[in-house]
Amino acid sequence: MNIIKRIALLIFLLSTGTLLAQVSFEAKVSKKVLGVNERLRVDFQMNKDGDNFTPPSFANFKVVMGPNQSISNSWINGKRTFSKTYSYILAPTKRGKFKISQATVDIDGKTYKTLPVSIEVTAAVDKPKDPNDPEYVAEQNMHLIAEVSKANPYLNEAITVVYKLYFSNNINVSNVNELDSPQYNDFWSHNIEIRRKMEQGTFKGEPYRYIIWKKVVLYPQKSGKLTLDPLTLNITLDVPTNRRDFFGGRIYTQIEKPLKAGNRTIQVKALPEEGKPANFTGAVGDFDFTVSTSKDQLNAGESLQAKIIVSGKGNLKLFKLPKLNVPSSLEVYEPEHDEKVRTNLGGMQGKIADSYTLVPQYQGKYPIPPISFSYFDPEAEAYRTLTSSELIVDVLEGPTNSGAVTNRDNLPTTNNKKVVVSAGDQFRFIKLRPNLVSMKQTAFFKSRLFWALLLTPFLIIPIAMFIGRRRKQRATDITGNKLRKANRLAKKYLSESKKNLGKKETFYEAMERALHNYLKAKIHIETSEFSKEKIVELLKTRGADDRSVKGFISLIESCEFARYTPASVETMKQDYDKAVTVISEIDKQIR
Repeated sequence: MNIIKRIALLIFLLSTGTLLAQVSFEAKVSKKVLGVNERLRVDFQMNKDGDNFTPPSFANFKVVMGPNQSISNSWINGKRTFSKTYSYILAPTKRGKFKISQATVDIDGKTYKTLPVSIEVTAAVDKPKDPNDPEYVAEQNMHLIAEVSKANPYLNEAITVVYKLYFSNNINVSNVNELDSPQYNDFWSHNIEIRRKMEQGTFKGEPYRYIIWKKVVLYPQKSGKLTLDPLTLNITLDVPTNRRDFFGGRIYTQIEKPLKAGNRTIQVKALPEEGKPANFTGAVGDFDFTVSTSKDQLNAGESLQAKIIVSGKGNLKLFKLPKLNVPSSLEVYEPEHDEKVRTNLGGMQGKIADSYTLVPQYQGKYPIPPISFSYFDPEAEAYRTLTSSELIVDVLEGPTNSGAVTNRDNLPTTNNKKVVVSAGDQFRFIKLRPNLVSMKQTAFFKSRLFWALLLTPFLIIPIAMFIGRRRKQRATDITGNKLRKANRLAKKYLSESKKNLGKKETFYEAMERALHNYLKAKIHIETSEFSKEKIVELLKTRGADDRSVKGFISLIESCEFARYTPASVETMKQDYDKAVTVISEIDKQIR
């Protein structure tokens, strides 16, 4: 019985705590740092109707406007949402660090208090800001930040730049366009393909939503102070105003605002001259080095592969591999270069190789001398040198190079003389008794084959004329051909997205892939070049009109943002139809 009572008491306490947790009463300020000549907006917001609201004393501030009371009461999917707000506009009376003390209100017979809010008042600023100005609200609630992994790298050491767009819960972003992209002069750069999505985080201690807009890996190509150009975005957003509609809901206004991530300066350190190996070619990172052959025994005239491989993490695409030195009795062909390198936020990783084809001319044992490879390790701040071991190529059968000179290890040394040796089968006898068999003569004239060959052209001619006429008619129908081709391409690339109608995220991901694959097929653009400016430039160069290009870009932007906002099946159907139309139009226009 005691157990039952305890369980009942626990359920009661949990339900009571849940009910209490549903009531909120909090103070929100337009900013926490302001100049003495600026204004501050304070909102005291509750989610249940209350009585006996008592504001704080607002010490060290003067009430310029307020209190303004606003009520929002709405029903969404059968669920009621209520909000009641008391707003004040304050002007600071002096500089310093102050607190907005607690306000109180009675809700359902209980007294609730807001938490104190710390405010810092600084010296006067150049332009006092109106807290109700939409431009000012957007400026205070949206930030574009360039995060650099390392501000003082070595020459050819990888650094990463991540551009993040932060915006608070007070505003809604409806569209983002890239106005100006950084050029990254004096850097080797690589854009990392990302799939943008909304994430929760903090900015200067405050809760914010953010989108990672761009990730770039950079390798500085010269030392000294290098400047990163800023990234500029044009953002369309909905900003709340101080006005309310008929039902008490807050009225939003839509504005466009350019936002720029400020210039960043990178101090690049030169590689030290002290201890630099003579064979150093600019490799910076952490590497392994191997030299190997596909065979160690073979016959003269056969071939083998000798590979020089550097693997690891570093600037793999930005330096040359050491050369292979072999005796002259081994024919050497120009090496084939192979790269298997991937680039992520950590920089380049993988391996590069030069593959040499060697063909021995004579029998004997031929040494491939050791090869050295040097690189700079930025973590240890020191040069490293790796040396391969000597390899022996043993040629078992073949002619002997009588001009070769052997060393003390009985291995042939380099000698440019080559001996021409008779192969022993240069002369062949003609067969005197060929045993030829005569062919029986058959009558061809008036045979079945004769009549078949004679009449077949007369049967083929009318068929060919009919087919040719149909093909000519179809070829002259330029408009019809373009339309049929465009519709086939549109349906081909958008078939996957059509299958996923109703599944929002899967649908828009499939549509985005379809648009990208269409561009790859039609204008031969690589994934690393997928920027809106590049797409617009290539489409216009190929003859697409402004309306079609604008429609294509708006589809890409819809795919980027629609995955993170509500979308009905009807909206997805409209986007699909729009995509089919736009692709068909562009395919008819481009050359």
